[in-house]
Amino acid sequence: MSTSALPSNRFERRRAETRRALVRAARQVLAETGDTSVSIQAIAERADVGFGSFYNHFDSKAELFEAAVVDALEEFGQNFDERLAGIDDPAELVAAGFRLSARMADSRPELMQVLRRRGLGHIHSDNGLVRRALRDLQVGIASGRFTTLDPAVALSALGGTLLSLVELRFARPEVDGDEAAVNLAEMVLRMLGLPADDAHEVARRPLPDLD
Repeated sequence: MSTSALPSNRFERRRAETRRALVRAARQVLAETGDTSVSIQAIAERADVGFGSFYNHFDSKAELFEAAVVDALEEFGQNFDERLAGIDDPAELVAAGFRLSARMADSRPELMQVLRRRGLGHIHSDNGLVRRALRDLQVGIASGRFTTLDPAVALSALGGTLLSLVELRFARPEVDGDEAAVNLAEMVLRMLGLPADDAHEVARRPLPDLD
């Protein structure tokens, strides 16, 4: 789960931990069933906090679940930043991101289930993952690596394809996730304007150590 600096005041630290516990509980619900009709009481019990504490942090369940999705997307983006920090080529970043996402379906299933269930509605939201993706697309366009002229349209294609890959990993676990990710990455790179041979090579470059 994404984290931020802890408040120095003891009361504020406890308050922040209560909020994190509620967000964790909401993420678990989204990952397990996606059923947002679950009661506030059930969420509070799962978080091991008092029922009354809920309204000290959120006005509604909808607000809590929105916070849970944003938290998951931020964690997803942080994973990309940490694991792919040594890659400068925006095309290689796209390809490695697809391959990392496929592997995270196994290594971080809760996180990826949240992305699977709620990610589509956030493709154009102002969250940390989207900002990172737009940054990489804009760098690729400015450098001439990508020929796509509209970053928002490119983001739609990139995000939709990535979510389709995540869906494939959970709906068809017998499919080779790494191979599927490589093939989809190659398709996306060609769509972004890379020549076929270049897209094929970039999609298959050795990955950084992801363990």
